[in-house]
Amino acid sequence: MGSVTGPQRQFPSGADYAEALQHTQLCFQHPELKGARPELTKLGLPRAISGAFASVFSLTSASSGQRYAVKCFTRHVPDQERRYEAISSRLAQLDPVELSQPWNLGFEYLADAISVGRDRYPVLKMDWVEAVTLSSWLDDNHAHRFAVERLADRFEALTRDLATHEIAHGDLQHGNLLVASDDTLRLVDYDGMYVPALAGMGGTERGHRNYQSPMRGNDDFGAQLDRFSAWVIFLSLKAIASDPALWNRLHEPSGEFLLLTEDDFKNAGGSTRLRTLLAHPDRTVSGLAEQVRALAFQPLDILPPLAAAVPGQRVAATTVSGASGGGAATAPGSGGLPDWMAGHVSPQATPPPTAFSGTVPDSFRTRTPLDIATAVLWPLMLGVAVLMIVTGLSAPPIASGAPLLAAVALTALARSRRVERAQARAAMAELTTELGRLDDPVKAGEKLRKDRAKFDAAEATRTVDYPRAQDKLTARYHAELKEAEKRKVRKQRDMDKKIDALAEELRRTLAKTLADKQAAYVRDQLSRRLIAQSPPHGIGPKLAARLAAEGIRTAADFTGYRPVQNTQYNSIGAVLVLSSGRVIDVHGIGEAKAIALDVWRRDLVASARARQPTALGAQEQRAIEQGVASRRTQLMSQRKAVEAETDALREKARRQLEDNQKRLTRENTVAGEQAQQQRQEFGRRTVALQQNSALHRTLSASVEAARLRQRGLSFPCYLRFLYVGR
Repeated sequence: MGSVTGPQRQFPSGADYAEALQHTQLCFQHPELKGARPELTKLGLPRAISGAFASVFSLTSASSGQRYAVKCFTRHVPDQERRYEAISSRLAQLDPVELSQPWNLGFEYLADAISVGRDRYPVLKMDWVEAVTLSSWLDDNHAHRFAVERLADRFEALTRDLATHEIAHGDLQHGNLLVASDDTLRLVDYDGMYVPALAGMGGTERGHRNYQSPMRGNDDFGAQLDRFSAWVIFLSLKAIASDPALWNRLHEPSGEFLLLTEDDFKNAGGSTRLRTLLAHPDRTVSGLAEQVRALAFQPLDILPPLAAAVPGQRVAATTVSGASGGGAATAPGSGGLPDWMAGHVSPQATPPPTAFSGTVPDSFRTRTPLDIATAVLWPLMLGVAVLMIVTGLSAPPIASGAPLLAAVALTALARSRRVERAQARAAMAELTTELGRLDDPVKAGEKLRKDRAKFDAAEATRTVDYPRAQDKLTARYHAELKEAEKRKVRKQRDMDKKIDALAEELRRTLAKTLADKQAAYVRDQLSRRLIAQSPPHGIGPKLAARLAAEGIRTAADFTGYRPVQNTQYNSIGAVLVLSSGRVIDVHGIGEAKAIALDVWRRDLVASARARQPTALGAQEQRAIEQGVASRRTQLMSQRKAVEAETDALREKARRQLEDNQKRLTRENTVAGEQAQQQRQEFGRRTVALQQNSALHRTLSASVEAARLRQRGLSFPCYLRFLYVGR
């Protein structure tokens, strides 16, 4: 069976491997693995420990009885074969005698080792070790301070082994550090390991985020990869050794960390865990915590190795002779690094301070003619003063002291002309000038502390405000959805009412149309009955003509009469009511004739109503029903339009939410990048302040030493030099 090739090779799943491993005598050809017995689950299937891109199975060799961990890959790893062969070759070259403990396991990359289906795939064969993870070991042993302290030292020794051989594991964390029965460490999972033969290649992983520097990127790959995680693990072990209660206080059961998490590195100002360690009374613990906080946002290539933290391995701090004795330790955050960390910063980060190159003479050298003249002058002036006192007893005392004052003045002049004095003044001026150019370390440290505290407070606020802003956007989005839904329900309810009312509207329309049709029929029948052709009783041709002259020709032209009181004749008259509602008084039409007209009309109405249609025609009814159906269709379309309108509002709200979230994320990312740059700047300022403090101490000591040496150039020393020559 041939192997599958190609840059993006497809690999089986963990379940596929488990199925194949049920028949190890068929899927393996390697003599140690062929017929090996896999560890089984309760269901009788090979037990798998699944990871990001592989599944690991425990197999016991049928030939040797040796137990192995066999890693089967589930996804493509770039340059997989080259990487594992380089790692395997480098580890095989290690001399066990040179290692602090047997931390490296047997490691062999086997190409085309296992058959799954019709293809063969590579595996990693590693020695199985009976050990527990570091976090499990701490669960059981955190109260044993000596054991934890010893394990911390062994961990440091392991990192020193790696650094000595230019190896980086790439993912130092509690799950990849196993503690054997003799309390020595074993290192597992070499997938992301760096060895010199892989220089120039990129990394395949970023490691467990709770142990990695926030500055580590996907492409970081080199011998310095483990430095930050080493400091984090070492801090945790030393803290637990000093104070076992910290394990239960800061660690969470089954937590994927020891004492600190990724959030503690990124948000040091708001981290309760980190603040607890920074404030710990044990100066080693607080100092290590300060170191981790300082290193979190420094480039990986300048991070100091962990070996600098162990007393037996520390590099001596840079000191200046006679300048640093008795100095108080620098407190964390005061501008420099704590005194226990002296020498922990790599040479690239803290170059030694520049020492003063000038010299200050501490005595006078060769005498000049002026010095000789001054030496001769003193006895002469002294003799003159004595003579004046002896010969001039009445002279003022000050006059006898004039020669001595003149000798003092000349001596001071001669002393000021000495080259040693000029050299001392020049040297002192240079020192004081250099010292004056430096910032006061105490003030600078206090400013750095305040700036960092202000920054941490702002970052803590930003860290809290960001999720709040996200929640606010989400709440507004849901409120808009709720309002859109309420608007939809309200409109659809109105539409449903109108749709439900269509049946009643149809009934009313049909009834009204029929009534209108019947009324029209009656009007038509009445309009056909002329009064002149079939006059009612008592209405002759003359009255019919008078009625016609007033607009009443047919039974349809009037609707009845109204009786009126005729006051002139004290009788009851009548007026006729036209169809328009207007009333007219027709001469000759009294109450009796009006009643006759009204009875005639009523009889005609009753006769017409008896013959009126009692139902609408099919076409008429269909037209009405089609109109109502059209109205129903219109309302249903409007109802669907409401749903579409609501969907549009939902989509608009969703787009606004996404746009606002992107904007908020972008702003937070920019703020995070600025914060990261600011943390780097704080790191640089811390290092610069340390250098400045060391240089300030050096120059201060040099100034003090110069002052001490200047005492050899004092006036009494000059007088002694005049006569003794030194």
